[in-house]
Amino acid sequence: MTARPRLGRRPGESVTREAILEVARRKFADLGYDRTTMRGVAADADVDASVVSHYFGSKRGLFTAAAALPFDPAVILAELLDGPRETIGHRLATLALRIVETTDGRLKITGLIRAAASDENAARLLRERITGELLLPLAQELDSPHAQLRAALASSQMVGLIMARHITGLQVLADTDAEVLANAIGPALQLYLTGPLAGAQ
Repeated sequence: MTARPRLGRRPGESVTREAILEVARRKFADLGYDRTTMRGVAADADVDASVVSHYFGSKRGLFTAAAALPFDPAVILAELLDGPRETIGHRLATLALRIVETTDGRLKITGLIRAAASDENAARLLRERITGELLLPLAQELDSPHAQLRAALASSQMVGLIMARHITGLQVLADTDAEVLANAIGPALQLYLTGPLAGAQ
């Protein structure tokens, strides 16, 4: 009787693409792009490195798959626009913090931000997925002038808060309730999205 071939180090188990991605998200979130390796992901997923290569081809391919947004931008955009214009900043802050408070959301977003600090391709993905797919369409739908600048300002506010709260671990922000933070930064986001931008051309 011919022995069945072994897959990775988990004989008899179905090694799924999502199982590897789960490990990769945690690695990219904890270590950033440079320090995360295909072999390290394979070891933590308990598979051979060839299995990771089979699914994703390269570390960049693995990162691109792992960095998928933890939400559908079209759904979030519709939710944000379903309410008074004068409270859009607070709704954006509340939704963003709600997403990052979940384990899956936090791993995906912090992994993307960490990687963007050291890899240009990751930085491009961050710009495309946070600013391009959500915040720029939001600013355009609000029909305020300087939509690109407004989207960039809102992105800088949200990315900066997430970095300080979840990556650099600024203790007072880490300890503060998400609702308090939403109330605090909502007015700034409101200004960026709908208010006057002094001197903007």
